[in-house]
Amino acid sequence: MLAAMSTADLRSSPEAPSASRERGDACPGTLRLHAADDGALARIRIPGGVLTVRQAVALAEAATRLGDGDLHLTSRGNVQVRGLGEGCGGELAALLDAAGLLPSPTHERVRNVVASPLSGCDGRGLLDARPWLSALDAALCASEEARALSGRFLFALDDGRGDVAGLDADVTLRATADGGAELALGSAGEALIVPAGEAARAASAAAETFLERMRAGGTNVWRVDELALGNDELLGAVERRLTAWGIGHERRARNTGRTQGPPPGVVGEALSAHVPLGRLSALQWRELTSVASGELRLTPWRGVVLPTPAITAARAAESLARLAAAGLVTDPDSPWLRIGACVGRPGCGKSRADVRADATETLDAAGPGGLPLYWSGCERRCGHPRGDRIDVVAAPEGGYRLSTAVAGQEPRTTSIDHPSQLAAGLAAITHEPHDDREQ
Repeated sequence: MLAAMSTADLRSSPEAPSASRERGDACPGTLRLHAADDGALARIRIPGGVLTVRQAVALAEAATRLGDGDLHLTSRGNVQVRGLGEGCGGELAALLDAAGLLPSPTHERVRNVVASPLSGCDGRGLLDARPWLSALDAALCASEEARALSGRFLFALDDGRGDVAGLDADVTLRATADGGAELALGSAGEALIVPAGEAARAASAAAETFLERMRAGGTNVWRVDELALGNDELLGAVERRLTAWGIGHERRARNTGRTQGPPPGVVGEALSAHVPLGRLSALQWRELTSVASGELRLTPWRGVVLPTPAITAARAAESLARLAAAGLVTDPDSPWLRIGACVGRPGCGKSRADVRADATETLDAAGPGGLPLYWSGCERRCGHPRGDRIDVVAAPEGGYRLSTAVAGQEPRTTSIDHPSQLAAGLAAITHEPHDDREQ
């Protein structure tokens, strides 16, 4: 039986409250593992999600030899290896270092960079963001100051199409039509325009300014929007640093992003596939690496883009068929594009339900249209997407609580006693027609 209920808005505000973090940042990395209920967890930063085939093979070897055999994609285009045994940290680090996935042991957790995954592949961007990516990663690893950044601090490099510009990054670079780069901080409404050739250096300067202002205020925060500092004051401090570094700049109103990932299928000179719930088996990973033409790009939407220059239509169709046969999503109308979930039980001790299993069993009820659904085992909603959605949160008393999270609207909520009631619950909060015979 469905029971309507009133609850607080479950959305994350883009303006996080200013507060000093009382504890240190415990975000896991390659060298700092996290103890989960299914074993230790390593989070490997993959700047821009870009992997060579050799690096992808090394990741698969790490998961198979040391972990649970699967690779878990995150909402930042990084990779998690779960189920790691006790005492295997050194072996994991050595394996990844040999593959070039650990260029700086002191900076490995701060290399959080997302980038437009189709950049240079479909002709839609204003420039190829890859030079920015390489330059920013090198600048971060070379900066002693950057070592102090939280493992949650995020950079976004947008080639002008607007796809990653709306991912709530702390420092965003976006190519402009006049050949420059827009540098934005957190959710600030104004940005600085800098020369495209200085974009990576300017982003590094912005991150160092954040750390400087944080220390000056005597606080310990992880994200730009947590600073007890007005946006204009922080932007002014960045301007002064840019001037000191000899980087020209001017203020402008900021562009907004649309946070939309590549559709599955053939996109320009690339193949795109979605990974259901972000979990890749060894078989699926092998298929991806065998189809890839030298490189894979993991997306913040838990997908994979395979650049395929000069591929024939017949070869593209054959490759997509292989990926689909392995269980990857290549159909742009698949309901999987609407569904996400945290790890849930048994991997997380805080989860109240096996949310991945429940999401899978109710896939048909969710359907391909409407708002995205994100299943969470508790109110933390780890890994939830940005933008409008429906939160499906396991309730303490059992069942799930459904709540709309739509910008500018009051949330609509309801409760369901069992996942099989999902279709009726969605109808109740979205005012869509529902036929009980479909249960």
